[in-house]
Amino acid sequence: MKLVLYLSASVLVVVCATWAYRVNYATQEAMNRVADLREEISAEREAIAVLTAEWEYLNRPDRLEQLVKANEAQLGLAELTPDQFGDVANAPFPPDPKDALADMVAGVVAANPAPSQGAAASNALRAAARMPLARPVGDSQ
Repeated sequence: MKLVLYLSASVLVVVCATWAYRVNYATQEAMNRVADLREEISAEREAIAVLTAEWEYLNRPDRLEQLVKANEAQLGLAELTPDQFGDVANAPFPPDPKDALADMVAGVVAANPAPSQGAAASNALRAAARMPLARPVGDSQ
């Protein structure tokens, strides 16, 4: 009986040692991968910094002004002036959907008057047009 107990304990120690050995090497491999990735990230950040510096160097206003002057005849470029900009109030914005729906309902009622329903029906249609539109069932906003 003692022999079986000693033998099973020895097997358990070997299994635990093997498991610990594998976990140790897997951890070291993961740490090496993390170190490699950090080096790659550092190199990419450095490359981004270099590219950003080059972009800023190439987009200097004095350099761009010289390029525009040199190629003005070929490109047909003109300098921007403040009078070329407009006001926001002058911009055409799309109509409000509620107003568009109310106008559409009013046009339908005006084109097809129902003599039996009279003014009450047209007032009900106009009121329905001013109501907010329902959201789809799955919309959580």
